[in-house]
Amino acid sequence: MAHERYTRTNQKLYFAGLALNSWRRAEEQGTQGPVQAEREACLFHLYGALLGLCHEVAGYYRLPGTNAARVELLLTRSPQDSSPSPELAELMELAGQPQSWLAQLLAAHAALFEPPRAPARAKTDPSLPLIEAVGVGDEVAPLSADEVATWRQQLKELTLRYRESLTEW
Repeated sequence: MAHERYTRTNQKLYFAGLALNSWRRAEEQGTQGPVQAEREACLFHLYGALLGLCHEVAGYYRLPGTNAARVELLLTRSPQDSSPSPELAELMELAGQPQSWLAQLLAAHAALFEPPRAPARAKTDPSLPLIEAVGVGDEVAPLSADEVATWRQQLKELTLRYRESLTEW
């Protein structure tokens, strides 16, 4: 029971690794659909692992919002909040730096929920249609499997480091 709270984080990191392997195999086969599906699965599992880690830290310190449904709810500082734990403060700091791996992971996960959009252009001709069809397949994914694998490794190392510091004696 003592290590039950670690199960979700560990499982999500493991499943993210499986999705990364499937992603690489799909890239080797050159099929776009499975590549996109595995990329999304990997991001989904990494986000779940991060959420699990936030729950571990918040649960250890008995912070409010221990069962938050989204990482952003735990990593957003509001004026009425008390000072966060050192671990959550570090995560907040990483999430606030746009070039950090954590901010990039959160942005990539949020982009999964954005509908496809046509590039914005000014209408110069009033006879042009107001609505244009947009295809999902037209988008080029900026993420590489190696970049996401690096995020997974950094999240794994962070998890191990936090667990060492949170170990109850």
